[in-house]
Amino acid sequence: MPTPPKPFKVLEAERKSHRTKAELKLRENGEKSLMTETKIKERKETKKNKIAHKEYKRIVKLLENIDKNDAIYEAVINRYCLLQAECVDLEEKREEIYKLIFELEEESNKITKDMDNDNDVLTYKLEYAKEIAKMINSMLSVDREISNKRKMLLEIEKENVMTIASALRSIPKKADKDTEDPLLKVLRGE
Repeated sequence: MPTPPKPFKVLEAERKSHRTKAELKLRENGEKSLMTETKIKERKETKKNKIAHKEYKRIVKLLENIDKNDAIYEAVINRYCLLQAECVDLEEKREEIYKLIFELEEESNKITKDMDNDNDVLTYKLEYAKEIAKMINSMLSVDREISNKRKMLLEIEKENVMTIASALRSIPKKADKDTEDPLLKVLRGE
């Protein structure tokens, strides 16, 4: 896959492009036409969620640094921040389940030590094993949900980058023949 063309700002900063002024102007205008020049706005649901709000501020700051803070990405960025918050929430729930299993195991050991009848111990341990199995299943269910959310996050990240890259690729690299220097036309006798 070929390297995507450099954005106009990079070419301008390098000051060593082989492109003509007309080509550079065309690229600059092409890049500007892809932007709405309206900044991303945070949605209510993103603002209400503490984790999503924090992620939103971080991402918007990064987008501002690369001059991509544009409303065209608004829906995707807000959705991404909410998914990130959901992921954090699910990870916390998984940790709670893990801690609860550990605490129950300690309590179970204390209870079985105090029991005199082996039959009662066996019955208790069977019930305990069933409950632990249920908790482990719910922990695995939460893990699957986290995995699905992370996959969605990755897809959004890839698509966002690909959208920006494809937007840059859609800008013509060379100036049209019609924008040729009029002096050259006169010199050629056209």
